[in-house]
Amino acid sequence: MSWSVRKIGDIAHVVTKGTTPTKNQGFSDSGINFIKAEALNGDSALDPKGFSYITEEVNEKLKRSILQEDDVLLTIAGARIGKCGIVKSSHLPANTNQAVGIIRIDKSKAVPLFVYYWFKQKRTFTYIQGLNAQAAQPNINLTMLKNIQLPLPGLSTQQSIADILSSYDDLIENNRRRIQLLEQAARLLYKEWFVHLRFPGHEHVKIKDGVPEGWEKKPLGDVATLKYGKALKQDDRIPGAFPVYGSSGIVGTHEKPLVAGPGIIVGRKGNVGSVYWCEDDFYPIDTVYFIDRENCSLFLYYSLLHTSFISTDVAVPGLNRDFAHSRKILTPEAKIQRVFEETVAPIHKQIHGLHKYNDSLAKARDLLLPRLMNGEIAV
Repeated sequence: MSWSVRKIGDIAHVVTKGTTPTKNQGFSDSGINFIKAEALNGDSALDPKGFSYITEEVNEKLKRSILQEDDVLLTIAGARIGKCGIVKSSHLPANTNQAVGIIRIDKSKAVPLFVYYWFKQKRTFTYIQGLNAQAAQPNINLTMLKNIQLPLPGLSTQQSIADILSSYDDLIENNRRRIQLLEQAARLLYKEWFVHLRFPGHEHVKIKDGVPEGWEKKPLGDVATLKYGKALKQDDRIPGAFPVYGSSGIVGTHEKPLVAGPGIIVGRKGNVGSVYWCEDDFYPIDTVYFIDRENCSLFLYYSLLHTSFISTDVAVPGLNRDFAHSRKILTPEAKIQRVFEETVAPIHKQIHGLHKYNDSLAKARDLLLPRLMNGEIAV
């Protein structure tokens, strides 16, 4: 099998970077997808959690960075430098910001999905991280981006490699969608029973001051104690089997857990009031609180998702623990709470199983990726 080394600039029609509306004007609650660097998380083609929206008018003004299907994206500025993504038809119409490089591949010379997977390799990420390692603010300019070299086999081999790897990612994405639907079903059930108060047998229960007879509103502190997470700097984390939770969710892994699962995590600094459920043992860092297995329940988890936690720190967004403990939790009679737990537990069991399956698929793909990319496995 013959491979040749080519520069990005030699195999792309366009190598440019995104733009950002001036003074944050033009952002809206809906409209054109505006893909930020946070969407290039390395785990999927693009993560919608990293999307904002701009108006059609602003999108037209930012013509240079209007995205097309199969555009390969690379973070070229900031702490996330080297993270990659690829634009699919489902993401369009879309635009992106100045921290993201846009590589529009000439399909007569290379397969975009192959180039995307080449960037997705750990060794490629490490190489790109080192391109400007001495700078105070990590940055890759367009000339550097165009001069990045990659080995290319023939187009048919590129396509075969891309097809093999994408089959794993397609399964992972399908499982993610199933997880989202299951999570939505559980949230809607909680809302139906405990917000709209259409719980089983509600027709025969009197409502007084907005609370069903036999129920009560309790301060969170009377239901469970929010415990402080423990600092664990990124340099001190040793990748392992246990998820590390910050206020934005899972931020890495570690070889040892701090807390036995299941547990609930609540954002304390940064993403204030964010709420996560973790089935396994985990490590909550110092930007979060957690509720241990003795005091957590799926009912409490969904209650906290519907609890308003506002920032109480003017200088740095933060959640004061006494304030959080004062938030009222609607507590139903034991029978209704037990029925809810028994109903959502199988849903969470499915969710947990799908997460584990996705972890296995991602590990298999990541083991296969470098061996395909260096020609060790013939296709």
